[in-house]
Amino acid sequence: MKRNILITGGAGFIGNHVVRLFVNKYPEYHIINLDKLTYAGNLANLRDIEGMPNYTFVKADICDYEVIKKLLAQYEIDGVIHLAAETHVDRSIKDPFVFARTNVMGTLTLLQAANEYWESRPEGYEGKRFYHISTDEVYGALELTDPEGIESPFTTKASSAEHHHAYGREFFLETTKYNPHSPYSAAKAGSDHFVRAFHDTYGMPTVVTNCSNNYGPYQFPEKLIPLFINNIRHRKPLPVYGKGENVRDWLYVVDHARAIDVIFHRGRVAETYNIGGFNEWKNIDIIKVLIKTVDRLLGRPEGADNDLITHISDRKGHDVRYAIDSRKLKDELGWEPSLQFEEGIEKTVKWYLDNQEWMDNVTSGDYQRYYVDMYKGR
Repeated sequence: MKRNILITGGAGFIGNHVVRLFVNKYPEYHIINLDKLTYAGNLANLRDIEGMPNYTFVKADICDYEVIKKLLAQYEIDGVIHLAAETHVDRSIKDPFVFARTNVMGTLTLLQAANEYWESRPEGYEGKRFYHISTDEVYGALELTDPEGIESPFTTKASSAEHHHAYGREFFLETTKYNPHSPYSAAKAGSDHFVRAFHDTYGMPTVVTNCSNNYGPYQFPEKLIPLFINNIRHRKPLPVYGKGENVRDWLYVVDHARAIDVIFHRGRVAETYNIGGFNEWKNIDIIKVLIKTVDRLLGRPEGADNDLITHISDRKGHDVRYAIDSRKLKDELGWEPSLQFEEGIEKTVKWYLDNQEWMDNVTSGDYQRYYVDMYKGR
């Protein structure tokens, strides 16, 4: 079946993997990638598919209501996968207005434009879907517990969900009450509520997912894993908030893209699905793994760069622990992570070490000049 799918934020970290998957897997679909190309958007991430006949890039702001309305009609969009968002917590603390505008008003703009366009069609909502990608941070924070017999890192195996629950470890469920603690998570929570409200008010076919921390190729190096890989390579300090005991659940980005594919096509309307890896690590432990892996791959003695770890003052409102329970997704739709963490982090470190030109272009800002002339004025 031919479909016309609008993917927002498709030049970003998670977005480029979703766009690539859909373009390659579904040649009968027309994939329209809409991205404003802020600092986090990089068209160089998509060079391998930019010439594909079923792919179109459009430079636009999701807050521009008139532009969004025209795009939906021009390309006869029947599905929206909404990834575009401001995501960096530190930036949200410095400038929360940008996060409220993009994450809340941008999502509302897309919802209203899609709702008006789909309601104007003879078939109405039939065959339509608005899929909104959110974060585990909207749920707030969990207790940091370390039951006897489970040492940190808590797990490196994606099959360990039953092991965790056997010890009574608490997880975020789809029914967990929202309790955001940062301007970023508050803005994402607001956008989530608008998506659900459009289903309840208008009957729009929506679905929401909340995912844990992603890692993998093409991640902007303000985030922990690519930043630290690059710093270790160049023997720069590794700034660690507090004692580094904050815990996050890590998910390989390609597995997240696979989950989005499954949920977009087979997820139930008006449902929420959590996407996680059952793969919890304290920040300090994942940093030590990165040091060990980078040093090994660069031929350095083990532990040669441990002295780069530099403890700094903790972030304001720093949540202690996030952990996603994604058993609903596994039970209903059969999805589960394909990689154990050892394999995923090895692939990730190798990618960044093998793609130093990409990293240099991003850290220098040169990437922002990619295709400037081609897309100027669009």
